[in-house]
Amino acid sequence: MTESIADRLAAAGVTVPDAAAPAANYVSFVRFGSILQTSGQLPMEGGKVAVTGKLGGGVSLEDGQRAARLCAINILAQVKAALGDLETIGRLLKLTVFVASAPKFTEQHKVANGASDFLAEILGERGRHARSAVGVPALPMDAAVEIEAMFEIA
Repeated sequence: MTESIADRLAAAGVTVPDAAAPAANYVSFVRFGSILQTSGQLPMEGGKVAVTGKLGGGVSLEDGQRAARLCAINILAQVKAALGDLETIGRLLKLTVFVASAPKFTEQHKVANGASDFLAEILGERGRHARSAVGVPALPMDAAVEIEAMFEIA
């Protein structure tokens, strides 16, 4: 028998939080046919941004990867809010990872691995995805990472 997403989350010691409400004039997700697109998710933990600042400017690669993992957990919260059940995920299609970066920082792809590795672990084969990792000068609330995701709904 295949392990469920809930089983994998429990094994990883992860509890999916309640989905965060939008911080401005947008919605947290949009469903279009069998596609679900999330808005960008920040590394929120306990109601606040857990990792702030710029990679290569005081934020370590390890902290950036932790931020990306937290973003991925918050993406799952939005998917759960949208679909009611994570098992209805058909496949993670794409992640777009924005990394607040100092000018000479060039390891955005390694930061993004914090989300990619986590989602592959939790979603199994459904978690293999396309990805872009982009360095940006600043993100909302001084977050170190922001990630949006696109899913196919089963």
